[in-house]
Amino acid sequence: MIRIALLTTATALSLSMTACAQSGDKTAVTPTSKSTSKASTAIEKVVKTDAEWKKILTPEQYHITREAGTERPGTSALLHNKEHGIYACVGCSLPLFESKTKFDSGTGWPSFWAPISKPNVLVAIDNSFGSTREEVLCARCNAHLGHVFEDGPQPTGLRYCMNGVALKFAKK
Repeated sequence: MIRIALLTTATALSLSMTACAQSGDKTAVTPTSKSTSKASTAIEKVVKTDAEWKKILTPEQYHITREAGTERPGTSALLHNKEHGIYACVGCSLPLFESKTKFDSGTGWPSFWAPISKPNVLVAIDNSFGSTREEVLCARCNAHLGHVFEDGPQPTGLRYCMNGVALKFAKK
């Protein structure tokens, strides 16, 4: 899997996405334009070895976030969480989603219609499993979080379908 982050021009972005779509690789396009947030701050990266990630994550968290796995639908403890608070990356604690943007998509995974801040998530073209989807990654540690689809509620029309194992919840 190849991830190219922080492309600086629209031309480079377009060329990179086209090349990766043809080759089946994943290309990060960062930050996502699929957010309503107006924040634009730089995110300091967290880089760890596989051994370091395995020390701080459970085997399931490691599989989901570092190997782009998917939890079984309906199994996340966060799926039916109705408390007010913040959903953060399980690997690096970067705030990703607010409870006010969470909704029941009926898919079996926690879903949100917008990230907490535009720069906090990256979107990558994912050509795995014979289809093209948009993978959502943590902007700080590149953890695989889930996918984003264009069938969500207003005001964005987006559905950030997240693996609950990739998130941790902090009650407000």
